[in-house]
Amino acid sequence: MALASHVREVGYYLVPTVSLLSQGQRWRAQAEKLGLSKEARKRLEWFIWYEEHGKNASLTTRHFGISRQCFHEWKKRFDGKNLQLLETRSCAPNHVRHKEITPLEETRIVALRKAHVRWGKEKLAILYKTTYGSPISSWKVQYTIKKYDLYFHPKKSAQTQAKRKRSKEKRRITKLKKQPVPGYLIALDTIVLWINGQKRYIFTAIDTCSKVAFARMYTTKSSKNAADFINRFAYLLDYEIWNTGHDNGSEFHKHFQEAIAKLHLDDWWSRVRTPTDNPFNERFNRTLQDEFIAMGYLTDDVDRFNHNLTEWLIEYTFVRPHQSLGYLTPWAYYSKAAKLSPRYSSRTFGCKYEGIVISSR
Repeated sequence: MALASHVREVGYYLVPTVSLLSQGQRWRAQAEKLGLSKEARKRLEWFIWYEEHGKNASLTTRHFGISRQCFHEWKKRFDGKNLQLLETRSCAPNHVRHKEITPLEETRIVALRKAHVRWGKEKLAILYKTTYGSPISSWKVQYTIKKYDLYFHPKKSAQTQAKRKRSKEKRRITKLKKQPVPGYLIALDTIVLWINGQKRYIFTAIDTCSKVAFARMYTTKSSKNAADFINRFAYLLDYEIWNTGHDNGSEFHKHFQEAIAKLHLDDWWSRVRTPTDNPFNERFNRTLQDEFIAMGYLTDDVDRFNHNLTEWLIEYTFVRPHQSLGYLTPWAYYSKAAKLSPRYSSRTFGCKYEGIVISSR
């Protein structure tokens, strides 16, 4: 009471002290209320750190291990008053294709299918052209059959489709428990190049443990060429490999799958649009482009290119030290691990490139 009377006497009012939140704290509180995703909050931390450290983009990118391009792209989008802009935008196209089949075509296909329920789509497509005088794709026939369930044994067909779907399920590389053993995981990828108006494809592969790598140019990106490539790399490592990892490209289907089945390899797929699932091969691709292609060896002559590439691969494997291997060469590391690992049988340590056996001793 004495204090209160004293305050009244001197004419002051006691005002409670309020400590204001920093800008970073306000942003974090706003993100909590908005329910931002984990990725958006991670990006928010970039800009909080950026504001609190003198708005230095170089320091920020080095601190968080991101590229300057990535940081500046998100900085253009960032707005402190609307943090939802930090959310990942949908990659779905704004304009999608619609089914090109017309109601009249569907009606005609249904009639033909009911009259010939045991005929396949190719035969019905030919019959359609003969009957109505206009061509139609077998895809449209199959689409209509599936849409109206025009099968001779619908239940059996449904079971078959379910079985096919299960067989096509892809095991993702994130579920593979990595082992520090040479040959345990072979990472594969494809580089697409335009040379003098022609398309060329370089298949690349690298042992994620020892960094022993292989590459070869082809004129097409077919599963047959992918099968040829994996067989060559398996021969290179005396068939002592266990797993393959790659993206979802068409070259890693059909004949490639048949090839790895014969080699008794387990197959693992990267997640869609996630190149970080295959970092070892992405890094090797960069080295290949910087230390070989950019040095003037690019040509659309496949035989000439592969000959020069083989010479470079020999240097890469037997001469070039690798920082990640303690400055050993890939083959020195591979040979040392092969001697120490109980998983390996006794062998002569030789590396084969293009049919040439090169001794590591």
